[in-house]
Amino acid sequence: MPGFVLLVRDRADGDPVKRIGYTVTKKIGGAVVRNRMKRRFRALARELLPELGVAGADHVLIGRQGGIERDFALLRAEMEKALRKLGRGDGGPKSPSVRPADTRPVTRDSVEGLSLLEEKGRASTSSARTEKSAGLS
Repeated sequence: MPGFVLLVRDRADGDPVKRIGYTVTKKIGGAVVRNRMKRRFRALARELLPELGVAGADHVLIGRQGGIERDFALLRAEMEKALRKLGRGDGGPKSPSVRPADTRPVTRDSVEGLSLLEEKGRASTSSARTEKSAGLS
């Protein structure tokens, strides 16, 4: 199982900026562990998103158990694979409700997935950070 879940949603607003958000729940660990995981995600996004991210889309990385112990090179390979898969357009099932949000592969439109996460209390404003990356267009 990868150390994260990647959700991507096209904003359809005509703005080509790629945005990224990170969330790691308290189930993963204390503040130090969560912040370390988010720093790793930021480093990955800085490196891979400009080249492989979807223009005009919001990307959300959700940390999973085991992601903090995972080798950084392996985490990078997993993220690169997910973004490349997204770029090919074979991101998963057509209907986002086919599988629960946690186990669904990367999809271009995960609006329902984000709603499910918010309803379950897994995404909170205190642990989520969104960056509008001007240099990632």
